[in-house]
Amino acid sequence: MEFWKLVRRMVKRTGPTKGKTKRLVCLLESRARKEKKAIWLDIAEKLAKPRRQRPSINLWKLDKLAAVFKGKNLLIAGKVLGNGSLNEKPAVIALEFSRQAIEKIGKAGGKALTIEEALQKKIEPKTIVIVK
Repeated sequence: MEFWKLVRRMVKRTGPTKGKTKRLVCLLESRARKEKKAIWLDIAEKLAKPRRQRPSINLWKLDKLAAVFKGKNLLIAGKVLGNGSLNEKPAVIALEFSRQAIEKIGKAGGKALTIEEALQKKIEPKTIVIVK
């Protein structure tokens, strides 16, 4: 037991290894400073974690959340997976999408945007709900 405590202390915490994700974290941090909005910094912190610690959310869960938060953009700092079906028309913003998830969101009449696309479209932070 003592050995594993020592190993845990020695293991260095890593962040994202993809260059695209690293640039996105820097972009979100600069946007947070420029606009003075804490939501962008919160998203940057979530994306700076290793991939295994980021959420992967299925469509059935997004459908339930879309029913509660009508008219809001659901932001996932991870990957959206295609398991389940959609009854609502959600606007989903995520780091990554599976092929099935994009197809099902499109068929349901919703929107699937990456975080970079959402930043370019200048979506209001008031309309964003961060899904954990």
